[in-house]
Amino acid sequence: MDTLLELNDLAKKQAGRYTKKRPIFERLKADEGRAFSGIIGPRGVGKTVLLRQLLREVPDAFYVSVDTLDDATLFETAKKLEERYGVRLLLLDEIHFAKGYAEDLKKIHDFLGLRVVFTSSVALSLVQSAQDLSRRAVLRRLWPFTFREYLDFVHGRPLRALSLADILEKRWDPEHLRQGHLFDEYLTGGLFPFRMEQPETKAVFEAILEKIFQRDIPRTAGLRTDEPALIEKLVRFVGKSACDDISYSSLSRNLGITKYKAEQYVALLDKAFVLDPVLPAGTNVLREPKILMSLPLRLLYKERDEAIGGLREDFAAETLRMAGKEFHYLKSPIGGKTPDFLVTDPDGDVVVEVGGKGKGRRQFKGYQARRKVLLTPSDSLEGDRRPLFLLGFLPASCEP
Repeated sequence: MDTLLELNDLAKKQAGRYTKKRPIFERLKADEGRAFSGIIGPRGVGKTVLLRQLLREVPDAFYVSVDTLDDATLFETAKKLEERYGVRLLLLDEIHFAKGYAEDLKKIHDFLGLRVVFTSSVALSLVQSAQDLSRRAVLRRLWPFTFREYLDFVHGRPLRALSLADILEKRWDPEHLRQGHLFDEYLTGGLFPFRMEQPETKAVFEAILEKIFQRDIPRTAGLRTDEPALIEKLVRFVGKSACDDISYSSLSRNLGITKYKAEQYVALLDKAFVLDPVLPAGTNVLREPKILMSLPLRLLYKERDEAIGGLREDFAAETLRMAGKEFHYLKSPIGGKTPDFLVTDPDGDVVVEVGGKGKGRRQFKGYQARRKVLLTPSDSLEGDRRPLFLLGFLPASCEP
């Protein structure tokens, strides 16, 4: 307990270094009632900083990094903190390190009077426990920075959010359009808060993937000893391939595994924040998803100039997901040209094409009745063309 008290004091002091707060902070601070809050997100996205900011501002809060508990259970620790020190808000960082944490959380909820906010970078562990936690916990998602947040946190340029309709109808401020020169810096790693203190990110992302392959997924998925190497090989194949070449079928053929295994591995990697499968438009359940990557992991397998097309498509999909948009990819007929995504929006569906500066309008043929936008790296505003980086001004949702 002395160690926990010392680490709690240290965490509170460290929180003073971070004055700006993500939008999810106020929501968590204002939460009341008996439901606990679970925050999921990849390593390096700012979950620990978020908990420490709550520690600094919420009375009677206490921070615990769960990997420091040794043999003590969460319930025993929470009970002592409540009874001896009057703790009312328990902040548990990386809860997946505790064995049987779902059962302990239920006991804390049912038998103690404190509230809990917990985090995990292994979403698949929390998703598997979600049914056990049922009404006791609400899961929320902490995303990397949107481009808008990046401009504010890194460059001190606060700008208002834009809706999809704002982008289509050119309802932005001149200052929005002046930020395009910073987009490549964002796209290649600036979306992760840790880059503010550690500019060289490649080694960090390599270490993160190594932990996911060797520890996180094996610990929660019950795999055979040879399967982590297969999963690592699958990610490498996705990273080296063109976006349109990846499906369960192509993974099965090229890796020598069954389609069922390919689907299982992609699902695990989705929940581990590595891959980003996008379901096809339509109701045909036999059609396979398009498998993209989380930003900027593609750069671990290709140089920037070779990877840029995939990075742009990864950005569009990840940003739409951050904004809570429902979207699907549009599957092209053999030899045909089709836009990338169909986005469901309250103001009407939008057909989205992501491409380079020379991308034309051929993909929109047959979609005259829908709203369309061609997102490119150029500054052109002609017709349906819009700068790709404007999509980064969509506000992020904290719903998983």
